[in-house]
Amino acid sequence: MQVLLIEDDPRIQEVVERGLGARGFAVLSAPDGESGLDLVRKLDVDIVLLDLRLPDRRGMELLEEIRVIKPRLPIIVLTALGDLTTKVGGLEAGADDYITKPVAIEELAARIRARLRARSPDGAMLSAGSLIVDLAAHRVFLNGREVAMSTRELTLLAAFLRNPGHVLTRPQLLQMVWNLESDPSSNVVDVYVAALRQKVGASFIETVRGVGYRFVVPAGARGKPPS
Repeated sequence: MQVLLIEDDPRIQEVVERGLGARGFAVLSAPDGESGLDLVRKLDVDIVLLDLRLPDRRGMELLEEIRVIKPRLPIIVLTALGDLTTKVGGLEAGADDYITKPVAIEELAARIRARLRARSPDGAMLSAGSLIVDLAAHRVFLNGREVAMSTRELTLLAAFLRNPGHVLTRPQLLQMVWNLESDPSSNVVDVYVAALRQKVGASFIETVRGVGYRFVVPAGARGKPPS
């Protein structure tokens, strides 16, 4: 599951990224409201963790704007502001949950899972043409036949499926799938993309030279349910 953290404190970013990453979440961080809003528009994230104290935007206004753009996207406010008035205001502005810092990572992960269960009961299944990914069962099907994949390969494939038609850069994929910062010397993304192409077909993943990769559904691809 992909989590977007909109938080300007790098220490909190690191704690959340490491803690949730160790519990199976892919965390993408934005240091301010504008970059966070841009990622909400461009990417199909599963849930947003939103700090209300941001350097460039009022948190409540950003919350309302995200809710307008993607009405069904779960949003959890994660902030140091713990007074009753702010809590009520956040929930009335559209937050699905309100958590006051500091919070134990175990509780944060549990709250995220609860929100995802409540909002997206069918969110464990992704599909694109003849390609089907069952995240809950950790199974991939192509043209009705199961394709064996490692956990990391499946996570990378799911990231592509959640963002069809969008160009995902190598730094974005490093953070989304491996929870790593950009490393110009690393070719891990290219290696795993090559492995995916061998397993599902090169036509699903286009190379955008000098930028990254784009997931597309090949012309003529037809969905077929797994047996």
